[in-house]
Amino acid sequence: MRRAESGTASGDWGPAMINTFQQHLGMQKTTAETADLPWILSGLTLATKMIEARIRRAGLNDALGAVGTTNVQGEQQQKLDVYANEAMLHCLGLRTTVVALVSEENAEPITFERGEAGAGRYIIVFDPLDGSSNIDVNVSVGTIFSIYLRPDGSKLPPAEAILDPEVRQLAAGYVVYGTSTMLVYTAGNGVYGFTLDPTVGAYVLSHDRMTMPDEGLYYSCNEANYEDFPQQYQSYIDLLRSRPEGNLYSSRYVGSLVADFHRTLVKGGVFLYPPTAANPHGKLRLLYEARPLAFIAEQAGGMAIDGGRPILSIPATGVHARTPLVLGSRREVELFMSLAHAGKSD
Repeated sequence: MRRAESGTASGDWGPAMINTFQQHLGMQKTTAETADLPWILSGLTLATKMIEARIRRAGLNDALGAVGTTNVQGEQQQKLDVYANEAMLHCLGLRTTVVALVSEENAEPITFERGEAGAGRYIIVFDPLDGSSNIDVNVSVGTIFSIYLRPDGSKLPPAEAILDPEVRQLAAGYVVYGTSTMLVYTAGNGVYGFTLDPTVGAYVLSHDRMTMPDEGLYYSCNEANYEDFPQQYQSYIDLLRSRPEGNLYSSRYVGSLVADFHRTLVKGGVFLYPPTAANPHGKLRLLYEARPLAFIAEQAGGMAIDGGRPILSIPATGVHARTPLVLGSRREVELFMSLAHAGKSD
């Protein structure tokens, strides 16, 4: 059977030509630490398919709108927030090697007593439905996740194990529910993108070895808060507006972190979420928003910092700890860092 030309829908491929997410995982080299990742990720992909199906019918099944409660972040919960969280907790909680689930929607980690020898090694952190406030206006939203390995011999109880300095991030990814549903993930050996093919009900490899351009022409932030940004961030935005080295930057901001990051990954540029007077420590959550995307960005050749330090070097002081974020192409992030160095030398 002839292989489909580049860009042809996977539904037109012969069965032997389809490389699904599970097939891809099965072809990867594993160690004792990563052997259970395919099983865990199968639960995660099942949950995201359930979420995707509910989103696609959101206007028809009374899934839009708020439920009248707030989550631990003080944010109004949407009906789809609740459903997405329940789907993730259910599908991942059935994996017997998972010892704790840390969700944006829950005040404390959900923990499991695993009696089997060697069980309960993995901690999964996730934002079940990032950007859910945009659901009602049909804007792309997403799911963000990270999988951590609990250190052998850790003396911290499961509810605190994610805060152990020795905990290791093994894999991270996100699913963006947009014009198509796409899963992007890394396990520390490159970044891969898989598009959900409804004709086969599987995520199919569509973006092999994704890399972030070294520089881009887009910057993304909520410029309505410009006056509340620290001076370094204001100076940086002013610099991008001034066409440095002849580059003509355009502003793009969706307000869904997954959507803004996905564009930055594919097109290059920079995403900024500065601290403000109202949120002096930043607003994005370190564990289940900044760290997963930082892991992906670095694996794709980009950079991610909190304004100074690499995101992946910052210890978590709590499961809902927050951070500023500067994330994107190497040139744009280094340009931001050069302003800090210039300020110190003045």
